[in-house]
Amino acid sequence: MPLQEHHQIVSVDDHLVEHPRVWQERVPQKYREAAPRIVEVDDKHVWNYDGKAFPTIGLNAVAGKDPKDWGMDPVRYEDMIPGCYDPVARVKDMDLDGVQSALCFPSFPGFGGGTFFRAQDKELALLCVQAWNDFYIDEWCATAPDRFIPMGILPVWDIDLSVKEAERIAAKGARTISFPDSPVPLGLPSFHTRHWDPLWQVCTDTGMPVSLHFGSGSFVPGFSFSGKAPGVEMAAENVPFAVPIVLFSSNLMWSTVDLLFSGALQRFPKLQFSLAEGGIGWIPYILERADYTWERHRWYQDIDRETRPSDLFRKHFWGCFIDDEHGLTNRHSIGIDRITLEIDYPHSDSNWPNSRKRASEVLAGIPDDEVEKIVETNARRMLNYPRPA
Repeated sequence: MPLQEHHQIVSVDDHLVEHPRVWQERVPQKYREAAPRIVEVDDKHVWNYDGKAFPTIGLNAVAGKDPKDWGMDPVRYEDMIPGCYDPVARVKDMDLDGVQSALCFPSFPGFGGGTFFRAQDKELALLCVQAWNDFYIDEWCATAPDRFIPMGILPVWDIDLSVKEAERIAAKGARTISFPDSPVPLGLPSFHTRHWDPLWQVCTDTGMPVSLHFGSGSFVPGFSFSGKAPGVEMAAENVPFAVPIVLFSSNLMWSTVDLLFSGALQRFPKLQFSLAEGGIGWIPYILERADYTWERHRWYQDIDRETRPSDLFRKHFWGCFIDDEHGLTNRHSIGIDRITLEIDYPHSDSNWPNSRKRASEVLAGIPDDEVEKIVETNARRMLNYPRPA
């Protein structure tokens, strides 16, 4: 078996379902009536915030259920196993799954804090961002510091506030920030501008990689209506959700190429990006295509003429996969030091409670020293999260 007892699994992409008290206890009293809260609608639990209803999507909390029982419908907290929202129960579920450490992305706020970006009241939205960061770092991670990896979200609508919050959470021990996989669909400046440079400087100075989780920039690949012309009616319900599920990783192909040609990596040679839940099988082709394009087209454009995109990738990016046999077969074309494992608990791509068993199957035939990098030590290097003594 390639996955030995001494191999500790460090998951760079898990998720949590927030308890309603996160904001009801952590924002100032005068804002609590407007802060996110759970309400009952048709016997379902639904988030109420900013004048809108946000369902607790069923596929976000299916750990322990038969796939035949999955659905997109909103659920109640009683329908989830406690490990979805209780850190003590989560540790027990990690023990059952053979996982030592986990980096947990938010649910209600959106992977990159998009719920608060879209909110009208930005003063309250900032408080909500800070409340989530304090909850996750001070409460969730503090429950088991050697098991949960601290991260934070940012008020990306304001670069100065983002810098300030990144500095604040870095001081609290955050190991990474979750950032939109592309700011452009949100109406924010692209990676090709200097707008984000102050934030990249903080991430460089503090050693925090930028976690780009697919879909955190709001664009949903595979939904034909995402790019529909104004005034053209297209029924969303006619598109099976299976289509975007297959294509989710294409978000991060876009993000990767954007950043490779943005100039930001040359300005910040120590800046790191984690491609959360992006898979890795596509990386060899994208690097081949990027190099081919660079060879032919770099002379007449304002792009780096000295550094190959594939060399930049292996210096600045980390590929993350849940179950990707093709990617592992081609792991040396990606860079064995740049591949990390994800568990995705409690989402529908997770293999819980058989993650360790499945990892053993997909890593079969891979040398022990490479297995150790993929399941543990690469993630620990990326996140500056040493193995507990």
